Amino acid sequence: MDTALLFIHQVTRRKHLNSKSMSRFIYVLGFLLLLGATQQLSAQQYNTGLGLRLSPFWGVTAKHFISSTDAVEGILHNRWNAFKITGLWERHAQAFDEPGLYFYYGGGAHIGAATGRYYNDRFYNTGRMVLGLDGILGLEYTIQDPSIPIGASVDWKPAFEFSPFAGFWGGEVAISVRYLFK
Repeated sequence: MDTALLFIHQVTRRKHLNSKSMSRFIYVLGFLLLLGATQQLSAQQYNTGLGLRLSPFWGVTAKHFISSTDAVEGILHNRWNAFKITGLWERHAQAFDEPGLYFYYGGGAHIGAATGRYYNDRFYNTGRMVLGLDGILGLEYTIQDPSIPIGASVDWKPAFEFSPFAGFWGGEVAISVRYLFK
């Protein structure tokens, strides 16, 4: 597990990966997904959560459970000069037999608009559509006291951009804080 955490740290410091690093990323992500699949599945303690996503690319987040283990999450966020809408499907499982602590993983896609001055072998001013696929891997904690409907999560959300800059982007680690509705 230490190797996986070290790899995730290395990935978050780069914008693009070469083929060797991408192969390692796929193996590590597969291992983590397998680890998550072996965890006991259990129900979350809320239906919907609304809050803030705090990272270098701030945003707002809404998560809604569609079953006891599956949720959909929507994220509205900025990234440099781009505004993005991200939709994710997530599978949740209890983590480390701790009440209120859940491991989750999943995937989805994003779309948005980017404007401004960009570098891609040259500088140019333009507006572009942003489109890509996203993965997500994280831990979420919900406070067990019903009078405090707050949850917090930390996650890693790598993405593959199709446009305007095709390639793997592995650098988004975020903390989300949500108000929970039962």
